[in-house]
Amino acid sequence: MNNIEWQESTLILLDQTKLPTEISYINCTDWRQVAEAIKMLRVRGAPAIGVAAGYGLILAAMESARLNAPFNEQLVTFYDFSERLKETRPTAINLAWAVERIVNLVKAETKTSSDMEHIIKIITAEAESIHKEDVGLNRRMAEAGASLFEGQCNLRILTHCNAGALATGGLGTALGVVRKLYETGQLERVYADETRPLLQGARLTAFELHEDDIPVTLETDNMAAYAMQQGLIDAVIVGADRITTKGDVANKIGTYGLAVLAKFHNIPFYVAAPYSTFDFTLKNGSDIPIEMRDAYEVTSFHGIQTAPEGINVLNPAFDVTPHELVTAIITEEGVLTPDFEESIGKLCHIVQNR
Repeated sequence: MNNIEWQESTLILLDQTKLPTEISYINCTDWRQVAEAIKMLRVRGAPAIGVAAGYGLILAAMESARLNAPFNEQLVTFYDFSERLKETRPTAINLAWAVERIVNLVKAETKTSSDMEHIIKIITAEAESIHKEDVGLNRRMAEAGASLFEGQCNLRILTHCNAGALATGGLGTALGVVRKLYETGQLERVYADETRPLLQGARLTAFELHEDDIPVTLETDNMAAYAMQQGLIDAVIVGADRITTKGDVANKIGTYGLAVLAKFHNIPFYVAAPYSTFDFTLKNGSDIPIEMRDAYEVTSFHGIQTAPEGINVLNPAFDVTPHELVTAIITEEGVLTPDFEESIGKLCHIVQNR
């Protein structure tokens, strides 16, 4: 199903908070609706929120163009809207990457143009390009990731959160690799962590794999160690929300614990992410901003209170897995292996010279 679609002046988003029991779409005609959808995880997954933000900027430019004001004032308003959209979720770098990519293009274009309608066309073309590009990146990552398992069969892959089609504009990052392994007949089963507190693994990963008839077994997060101990897992593949030049990886809370478990059980731990998820300006994972979310996500379950009123809650949306625990990083340019500073440096060079 389409999770992100642009139609004329409307961004149509699949409301992922309603899955798996209800398939419902949101029609966004205002950039604030896009911002709210990103903030409230109606659209989520680092690549997907980058794509959504690109389309959100079209709506922001359209609103700026409607102002009864000089072109320069319209631009100032657009840049303000862009910053506010970018700040909705601080950890996933794809959001800032998409916004900055379009804003930089606008700044370059306004050196020779003072027509907001022309700027809107430029933004629209770039937003569509980001979306189309993500589809291609997913395919290339799937091929690269599958190469790690050449000659292997009956593979059992553990994944966390949702790094599938619902989290991207294409096949998915981690689940793109899974889909490729299923296509080649090498996959036996996927084990999906439910991913507390918002159950992206149970509601989304299990849903999309089950819909595609890919064998999947759902487990609670605290069952992963048992599954590894029992020899049920051959590899862990997860997505990412930001990767530093050192190879430290920010991903959905619980990922770090999985990496520690995988290390103890001698199970390879792979991360799948496109170039847009790399923060080439940041070296250490300790410098990645970690989004802290509202306590109600932990103290209630589908609107039903499950904890004492007023209890203190720790609710980070992400954790950081140190590069020492990462076996390899799967990208559209191939598989990156340690020394990550060197291999990520080569990726940066490729990206800058495209």
